[in-house]
Amino acid sequence: MKQVKFKLPLRNLAIAASLFLSATAFAQSGTVKGQVKDATGEPIIGATITANGKAVGVTDFDGNYTVNVAKGTELTISYVGMTPKKVTASDNLVITLKDDNKTLNEVVVIGYGVAKKEDITGSVTKIQPDSKNKGLVVNAQDMLQGKVAGVNITTGGGTPGSGATIRVRGGSSLNASNDPLIVIDGIAMDNNGIKGLANPLSMVNPQDIESFSVLKDASATAIYGSRGSNGVIIITTKKGHKGTSISYNGSFTVSQKKKTIDVMDGDQYRDFIANKFGTSSDAYKALGTANTNWQDEIYRTALSHDHNVTVSGMAGAYVPYRVSMGYTNQQGILKTSDFQRYTASVNLNPSLLDDHLKINVNVKGMWAKSKYADGSAINAAVWFDPTQSVYDTTSSDAANYGGYFAWKTDGTALNNSKYPTTLYSLGTKNPVAILNLKDDHAISRDLLTSGDIDYKVHGLEDLHIHATGGLDLSQGTQDTNVSPTSPLAFYYGSYGFDRIVKRNMQGSVYAFYTHNFNDLAKNHFDIMGGAEESRYWRSESSRYLSYNDAWNGTMSSIHTDSGVDYNGDGILDNYRFKTENYLVSYFGRANWSLMDRYYVTATYRRDGSSRFKKHFADFPSFAFMWKIKDENKLRDIKWLSDMKIRLGWGMTGQQEINQGDYPYFAIYEMNSGSGSYYGAVGNGNLARPKAYNPDLKWETTTTYNTGLDWGLFHQRVTGSFDWYYRNTTDLINMAYVSAGSNFRNQVISNIGSLSNTGFEAAIKWIAIDKKDWNWVIDYNFTYNYNKITALASSNDPNFNVPTGGISSGTGLQCQAQHVGTAANSFYVYQQAYDKNGNPIEGVVVDRNGDGKITEADKYYHKSPVAPITMGFSSRFEYKNWDFGFTLRASIGNYVFNDLMAGSANLSPAAIYTNSAYMTNRPVANLKYNWQTYDETSSLSDRWVQNGSFLKCDNITLGYSFNKLFNTGDWKGLSGRVYGTASNVFTITKYSGIDPEVYGGIDNSVYPRPISFILGLNLNF
Repeated sequence: MKQVKFKLPLRNLAIAASLFLSATAFAQSGTVKGQVKDATGEPIIGATITANGKAVGVTDFDGNYTVNVAKGTELTISYVGMTPKKVTASDNLVITLKDDNKTLNEVVVIGYGVAKKEDITGSVTKIQPDSKNKGLVVNAQDMLQGKVAGVNITTGGGTPGSGATIRVRGGSSLNASNDPLIVIDGIAMDNNGIKGLANPLSMVNPQDIESFSVLKDASATAIYGSRGSNGVIIITTKKGHKGTSISYNGSFTVSQKKKTIDVMDGDQYRDFIANKFGTSSDAYKALGTANTNWQDEIYRTALSHDHNVTVSGMAGAYVPYRVSMGYTNQQGILKTSDFQRYTASVNLNPSLLDDHLKINVNVKGMWAKSKYADGSAINAAVWFDPTQSVYDTTSSDAANYGGYFAWKTDGTALNNSKYPTTLYSLGTKNPVAILNLKDDHAISRDLLTSGDIDYKVHGLEDLHIHATGGLDLSQGTQDTNVSPTSPLAFYYGSYGFDRIVKRNMQGSVYAFYTHNFNDLAKNHFDIMGGAEESRYWRSESSRYLSYNDAWNGTMSSIHTDSGVDYNGDGILDNYRFKTENYLVSYFGRANWSLMDRYYVTATYRRDGSSRFKKHFADFPSFAFMWKIKDENKLRDIKWLSDMKIRLGWGMTGQQEINQGDYPYFAIYEMNSGSGSYYGAVGNGNLARPKAYNPDLKWETTTTYNTGLDWGLFHQRVTGSFDWYYRNTTDLINMAYVSAGSNFRNQVISNIGSLSNTGFEAAIKWIAIDKKDWNWVIDYNFTYNYNKITALASSNDPNFNVPTGGISSGTGLQCQAQHVGTAANSFYVYQQAYDKNGNPIEGVVVDRNGDGKITEADKYYHKSPVAPITMGFSSRFEYKNWDFGFTLRASIGNYVFNDLMAGSANLSPAAIYTNSAYMTNRPVANLKYNWQTYDETSSLSDRWVQNGSFLKCDNITLGYSFNKLFNTGDWKGLSGRVYGTASNVFTITKYSGIDPEVYGGIDNSVYPRPISFILGLNLNF
């Protein structure tokens, strides 16, 4: 019984219900007694005994049970982490349960292959979408948020159908892409999106996803070479299977705004103006009589619904199939925004020639329409005078402004008798007019086809030949039409489109050989090698017309030649651009294991990219894994069910440079935009040279990783710990050069280095696992710190690269890159405060003590990226009921409150600007009553606010049913009905609407709504 002492402290919750049932069983006149042990003879506490589908008892602290059943009754004994066993009831029966290693033996998809979970040497996390504990899921990234240690996902606000920024173990670059590589059914996606399609994850219906594999360290990602520096997310979609089944998944969602900026209402604003200007002033006379809540006017209660139908079965005797169709209609809480998507997918996966030839074919289609609301309406609703009405019902020329109230001035500048007044261009624009007088929508289409053929060679079954091919065709067109009555393009209007077309192809072939040497050492060896070619083709075009005489609809002499046309009616701007890049690769991997205990993995990839003059580079990796649990002495520790150590090293690259496909040789491009044309030179077209660098090469990231995987009490508690260090060299940056030496004063170069150091923990606890009771808890923790270690060829300690533009000043930037600090750190002045803790207007700290305030007094203060993130989810099930929730925390991220910074000035000139228009202010700024505003005030660290938060992403309550309407031979319906609240609450000290802002600058961010979802799943 010595081992029991180790088990008891961690099992209190697990056996609480068990002891109750056990006591009940002892109280009965039991006729059958026995004991349950594990394979080593240790008694098992809390094993469940069921008879005829009902729990009749559990084992006590000594593994004993007494149940009131007749002898000869079939009993089933089960315990988490062990294989259930059926026995015939008799007295004094000793039952032995064996470990169930199905979790350890679970197959995980990795780069160019699969592996058993217990044999993986790298840092790889597999998750399967949780169908019972989820919030509002529109795109695939919604399923990953908060679920994987080391993966941080920030959605693009509440915009319907919006994409997300995904970071795996922090960013590895400053100017190149930091997005992970997305692989869907073996095909690597192009991360460059199209109009209306935010990212590659948007093209996949979440209902079609079988699993995610997240590859995090270089020993796992180096097999993808030049694209593996930012991690790899592998998506595997569902396949067909034997037995016909039909299922339906649908939901209806109601979404509302959670929070708005607290500004003065109409009555408060009238009092404010009266006190500041007096009741006889022109300012007071300019006030209206309304009491308009402009934020209420631009937001709405949004209604959304989602439907998916799936049919799977067998076509003939050899071809399993799966066909699915989906429709999503997501309405945004900001008026005029919504997202519609139709998806369809077909999967065929026949197995022929006695399972020697396996074929897998996937076809996915997507059509989507996104309608965008102009984000400038969000800030305009904060600033606009609350005493004015939305609509103008008194002015004689109101129709010229679409019937909306507008700030006006003398219209003689238009030289047109039809316009006695014109829009005051500097005035705050009517937010409702901004939304309603602009039609901005995108239509996107995508067709992704992929196929795999795996042939197990006859007569040499250890050898497999595998081929994969895929084609991704996508097109997105965004039409943006602004009425000439809109304040955004008053009088002239604006009409046109942007179009992006992509055709991406990929093909690979590789051989895989595996062999087990059946000797005492249990040698296992496998090797894989192959080649791959990818082609990425992209075309961009646009056509815009600013039309002088749009009022009467006369459009004459409009040409479609490339460039610009001038005529009496309008200005036409055309733009066309095509590009392509290639990637040719050779790759291999070798695995060797000894005694099922020691594992070594080596991978190698040689990538050739058309984006660099020196096309090819090499990316190796090595990993070692030791199953400590299988060592002789550790096998006897009963409470320890799994433990292994992983060590990994590898090099990965970066070729998504965000500077075009051919930055290493001279390229001439045509000018675009009406402001760049020269009317005296023909039709205004000019070819101008671009800067280039023939020596440009890859960014390279070297990663070291140490991991510990463990399991306790027959895998009731499992987890992993990882420490890593990543160093990226040859950062792709813009370097300053002598004017005229390379067509401009900046050229893309390899300068600088960046490091990331982090720790990850993931823990899963099966707190209760009984017939009618189940409780599972998941927790993950991530710490990541990034630091710029080199930035320029000079050794100037004060050198920095400004970034992070803000709206609360002309041309001001609140962030900078600097050696020794985190990327994108805030670079601001230190605010001075009085003895009561109030900020002193116009006073900042002279940090260098030279007696004057200059740029040298700025300092690096905090980072927009949280060093610590956490995720916590829990699901509790009782019989047919389930209840779950998900929490997510971010600790140490800071946000520059740009909106509050820009509204701090309460001087008369700022409130009643140019005696032409009036602006409102947030209530929070009233108590300080600042009357001036300059650069030091705009860039004060007062606006860098703690954005740490705890969010409840969702709460779900569901009920599952079975054999509904069961009649005759038909087994009836099974399924689940559920209710979910999504984005339920946020606990934070941040004063803005939402502290979750990618990049750390809060201005005009589409707010995330709270949503209430009613869903239904049916299986026929």
